Amino acid sequence: MRGISKAFPGVLALNKVSLQVRPGTVHALMGENGAGKSTLMKCLFGIYKPDEGEIYLDGEKADITNSRDALALGVSMIHQELHPVPFRSVMENLWLGRFPTFGWGPIRFVDHRKMLRETKAIMSDLKLDIDPEAEAGTLSVSKIQSIEIAKAVSYNSRIIVMDEPTSSLTGNEVEKLFEIINELRGRGVSIIYISHKMEEILRISDDVTIMRDGNYVGTWPAGELTMDMIISRMVGRDLTERFPERTNVPSSVILKVDQLTSVNPMSFKDVSFELRRGEILGLGGLVGAQRTELIESLFGLRKLASGSIEIDGRKAKIRNPADAKKYGMALLTEERRTTGIFPVLSVYENTIIANLGRYQNIFGLINEAKGRREAAENVARFRTKTPGVDTLIRNLSGGNQQKVLLARWLLTDPEILLLDEPTRGIDVGAKFEIYSIIVELAKQGRSIIMISSEMPELLGMSDRIMVMSEGKLSGIVEGETATEQEIMKLAAQQRMA
Repeated sequence: MRGISKAFPGVLALNKVSLQVRPGTVHALMGENGAGKSTLMKCLFGIYKPDEGEIYLDGEKADITNSRDALALGVSMIHQELHPVPFRSVMENLWLGRFPTFGWGPIRFVDHRKMLRETKAIMSDLKLDIDPEAEAGTLSVSKIQSIEIAKAVSYNSRIIVMDEPTSSLTGNEVEKLFEIINELRGRGVSIIYISHKMEEILRISDDVTIMRDGNYVGTWPAGELTMDMIISRMVGRDLTERFPERTNVPSSVILKVDQLTSVNPMSFKDVSFELRRGEILGLGGLVGAQRTELIESLFGLRKLASGSIEIDGRKAKIRNPADAKKYGMALLTEERRTTGIFPVLSVYENTIIANLGRYQNIFGLINEAKGRREAAENVARFRTKTPGVDTLIRNLSGGNQQKVLLARWLLTDPEILLLDEPTRGIDVGAKFEIYSIIVELAKQGRSIIMISSEMPELLGMSDRIMVMSEGKLSGIVEGETATEQEIMKLAAQQRMA
């Protein structure tokens, strides 16, 4: 790719960016949120048409005007947000839009036997243990991701773009993905790998290209780079600390949970813990530990079978999120794009939407001037990168979207913040800014429960760490003295029992 530029209203997303990928290599594409990585790849895959620049494949100029052109030329893309057709089979998802058929003239029928046979052959070739006739909606995220890889292989792709492929995977699932990537690399397939996880990049990549603010910074052999070198080139400065100093001082108990049990027998059971004022309580565990289910129940999104919740020493009856808000609670959900932002609304509208009563007059009309002013104040407070408060939130990077969501909930003046994977899919520079906001909130006396699947984040940010395993509370450890081994042992406790 040579001199690729792409502009959107108010934003120059790519500024004469070039990328050169060698056959049979894993080429990491790195940069902060908003650096232009996904935009560049969408230009390669035909989702966006570049304003200027050229694309060459094997030295030949490629005219890619849409995704069909890209696929025909051997370029596939596996997006960060996986969207299978849930009520159809694996093989139907694999061959969607190009089912094999048989028949006479215009009368055609889907050839299910051929589709099953070819799906089995691809699954066997990639050493994937997935039933071609299973309903896609019943499968884990890792298996759905494997189906997307199988689909890319079925197109005989020479280049496969993987955008944040491990953001929702466990350690074992990551290892399986790496096995598949190494198999494809061995066949001469090139993988363009977008990720914020430094350890993965240094382990799996052959080459690393770094972008910053829509510009090309450089390309280096992965073996010549260190984590600190990558970070400084990504953010344009040395980032000496991954986590801010915790200056909060936890005090009296604000939240007491006693023997909380879900109505779902497959979810959490008999969970008891306390949360103190000004405390950051980390919540760790493996996939299936029921961490999200627990905090969504605290916020009234899921029903409880038994147990009690006390806030400020008084029993709280939380039947729905409106009740939770009255008790001074706020919830930042894990799936930012699905259950967090309103993509067709502006930054201003997304900021005020959880607290409209604050801006209504006696006639129920919204005081837009006040709303815009406070939205703008929060943009400045959190250093949110946006052309203005009228910009659609979907045009912002993930880290900046997350800052808007934090601003939204802080306008409700919460005492207890429930943060579910608050830095998922966010680059290292934006992570530090989010961490700083969290520490400042705790310093103000607000209490925070933070779910995280990243061990360094749990250890670097938590005053105490509560660990769950298959719906049970397996232990609570002090953040200052906890170790990765101790947390992993607690996280796997029920599985080993």
